[in-house]
Amino acid sequence: MKLSIILAPYDSGLYHAGFGQGPDAIIAGGLVDELALRGHDVVVEDIGEVGDAQKREIATGFAVCRAVAAKVDLARDDERFPIVLTGNCLTAAGAVAGDAADSIIWIDQHGDLNTPETSAYGFLDGMALATTLGLCWRPMTSAIPGFQAIDPSRCMLVDARDLDPDEKRLLDTLPIIRTRCSDAPDAVGKLKAAGAVRAHLHLDLDVLDPDVLQVNRYTKSGGPNPDQLRQLVCGLARSIPIAGVTLSAYDPAFDAKGEVPPVVGQLLGDLLAAIERT
Repeated sequence: MKLSIILAPYDSGLYHAGFGQGPDAIIAGGLVDELALRGHDVVVEDIGEVGDAQKREIATGFAVCRAVAAKVDLARDDERFPIVLTGNCLTAAGAVAGDAADSIIWIDQHGDLNTPETSAYGFLDGMALATTLGLCWRPMTSAIPGFQAIDPSRCMLVDARDLDPDEKRLLDTLPIIRTRCSDAPDAVGKLKAAGAVRAHLHLDLDVLDPDVLQVNRYTKSGGPNPDQLRQLVCGLARSIPIAGVTLSAYDPAFDAKGEVPPVVGQLLGDLLAAIERT
């Protein structure tokens, strides 16, 4: 398979800081070699420095989305499957715009469903899924080339075990499909019933159980182990066409032994094998 690995190494508007160091660490950990050994034709592109000179989080965050959308669109033109490695979950809004997915599978220990009106901390990345669903920041997403908000009925939220009270209340009002990892492949039928044809797969690595593998400082106990997560994404790929992948939130400062990159390599390698078999 022809692949385009797109690096968006940003964390809260900062280039190569915090989670923004994750994409390069995953590449340095052997991802390209792993995928090439499996027979894939891999190109790697970094979006580079974007945003304004003041490095303001909101302006830069959406500039990252625009740059990623453009890179993903070019990958599709070259018939390459896009994989976006990024620090922040908000980047998924750009990836969805670029790969023209009509649905999204959001695997994350957090809901990312806050809005500017409900966020207790003003954390932009805590609004990432809400943004992708068109619930907030609409003037900003309208400037992302190709962006179309995903209908909440075509959103599957997997293993969100750390939700704010306002997120829980919002979920009670929306037709988002909530499921645990073990049940997610069976829940794909609900996505299809809502009209889903091509899904974007967003994977925040903090969904993993930190007692087995810690990827950043925000993780809470629970969630799947790496083998269970790998089985999950492969099952999803066998259930619905995957248009593209976003993988986020790895902070190598919390992975002193460098255990995460090989796990990512095996996960993505097996996922791509499952996609090729469908």
